[in-house]
Amino acid sequence: MSIIRTIICILVAQIACMPGLSCTGDSGNGLVGAWRGKVQFKNGAYAAVKDLEFMYVFNEGGTMTESSNYDGVPPVPPAYGAWRRTGPGQFEARYEFYSTKPPSTFDDITKGGGWSPAGRGVLMERISLSEDGRSFTSTIKYEAFDQSGRPVEGGGEAVTEARRVDWN
Repeated sequence: MSIIRTIICILVAQIACMPGLSCTGDSGNGLVGAWRGKVQFKNGAYAAVKDLEFMYVFNEGGTMTESSNYDGVPPVPPAYGAWRRTGPGQFEARYEFYSTKPPSTFDDITKGGGWSPAGRGVLMERISLSEDGRSFTSTIKYEAFDQSGRPVEGGGEAVTEARRVDWN
């Protein structure tokens, strides 16, 4: 009888760890879903910002969207990118956004001008999901580029604490 139980336990463990199913303690769906995170840059252009928050959506298939509570200052669109699992409860994400520059004069705005393109930002994030899958911590490396793709000052490194957004 104990041999049969052992065989059943082995089969159950193999099925539970099949691709697409979780055996990592990350609540079965890893990062898929919506998240709200407190972000603190340790250095760079955003280090002085103490109330920065990101809203993330990680989609099945590996795409993602990020938006911050500062997207309107100056006008900056959301970031778009990709994410992947790198190990049990470990993920990385790479996402980009466009940056803008202010109009030279108020007349530029009244003549139909506005915030013109200034370059782009690239964020690389390493994420550690909690055992219960309800929160994560991460480190972010941010790099800034001008419109020609040349690196510019303003990058930095940050840490994040995020919680899953759901009905609870």
